[in-house]
Amino acid sequence: MNDPMPGSRIAPLALYQEVAERLRQRIFSHELPPGTWVDEQALADQYGISRTPLREALKVLASEGLVTLKPRRGCYVTEISDRDLDEVFSVMTLLEGQCARETATKASEADLDRLREIHARLEAAARKEDIDGFFEANQAFHRALQEIADNKWLLHVIEDLRKVIKLSRHHSLFSEGRLDQSLAEHRDILAAIVTRDAEGAEQHMRRHIGSGRAALARIAKAKNKDKVA
Repeated sequence: MNDPMPGSRIAPLALYQEVAERLRQRIFSHELPPGTWVDEQALADQYGISRTPLREALKVLASEGLVTLKPRRGCYVTEISDRDLDEVFSVMTLLEGQCARETATKASEADLDRLREIHARLEAAARKEDIDGFFEANQAFHRALQEIADNKWLLHVIEDLRKVIKLSRHHSLFSEGRLDQSLAEHRDILAAIVTRDAEGAEQHMRRHIGSGRAALARIAKAKNKDKVA
């Protein structure tokens, strides 16, 4: 078959995608904190690449909202405001609630066993006060719900919004009492799904997401108070 655009070049996808993923993880870990200027030349030298794939990687991250490209000023890691968080969480409340509703109606017995197994990991992490372990199991639980709901558009949008939430300088599970509260909320969500209570699953999930936003607000308020003091 003749190439309809014989002179067009094919971009080295694997290279800039790998660079994008490395930068994404550095942003999520706050090795590159919000507001940081991205030194393109230094990164290109560090990775041993030209600036072309690096710039393509930054365009990918810009499309995800993780970096901001400013004309004549360069590229910066996006700073997320309280208003941004309010708006993102309001949308997440709707989307994750819908996922829980759909999971309650679509989950097979094997799916329910999978959710029970992940929830058992949540319980174990909570007993040990293992915040990192709890966070990982929490992510797995929400991801499982999205996969069981089997709505690729919901999954895509939720993943993009969760990337933005990771820009927050704070972690909701560090709020006093939040770990136990989150565990109780997961118990309610799972119980509703197991009993095929779609309405209950949605409402419990909405409250869960809203509680996460409230916990972040408490941490930010405490941090600001410490700065003033």
